[in-house]
Amino acid sequence: MKVLVVDVGGTHVKVLATGRRVPLKLPSGPDLTPSQMVREVKAATTDWSYEAVSIGYPGPVKRDKPTHEPMNLGKGWVGFNFARAFKHPVHVVNDAAMQAFGSYEGGRMLFVGLGTGLGTALVWDGVVVPLEIAHLPYHKGESYEDYLGAAAIERLGKKKWLVQVHEVVGLFLAALNADYAVLGGGNARLVDKLPPNTRMGSNMHAFRGGYRLWQTRVRLT
Repeated sequence: MKVLVVDVGGTHVKVLATGRRVPLKLPSGPDLTPSQMVREVKAATTDWSYEAVSIGYPGPVKRDKPTHEPMNLGKGWVGFNFARAFKHPVHVVNDAAMQAFGSYEGGRMLFVGLGTGLGTALVWDGVVVPLEIAHLPYHKGESYEDYLGAAAIERLGKKKWLVQVHEVVGLFLAALNADYAVLGGGNARLVDKLPPNTRMGSNMHAFRGGYRLWQTRVRLT
């Protein structure tokens, strides 16, 4: 099956399909609506052939439907009919969960996505568990995302931000009893020294995860 994978982020919408090697990057941002996203993706892929679509969404998802509006995009995502808009079958999953599924190599794996925001997911014996812990209180009334998201790099400086990355990844590994962690997202490239029991992922794993949604029996909680 040929699959179109759409990874929706706060800075870019990244698009790749089965049989292609180089993803497209389309602009994203705080005013991006789902109808605009679909329109721009379809316009950029008019000569592409695919039979199904996987969408990584930056927020909570249940049964292929966003349940809350995204923090860093426009409105209208909850209740939007992606299958009708794309005119193909569609799987919608949390973006961190999609990249986690593409990064998984067995055991109990924690995925930490360092992008515009903070994405997290756990994969446990093949079961993908999207986590919504980025906005939980962490320090001085601020959330984990406030300390690990993109805005924190400028606010804290890279050196202090890296200290927070190490501390929070260690906390998450211990709290979730994970065997190892994988760092992904656009800002993972800034982490030159990895925390213990952590390996570097790749943004390409999001596309692998999108393909796997249609290739295997995925268990999403």
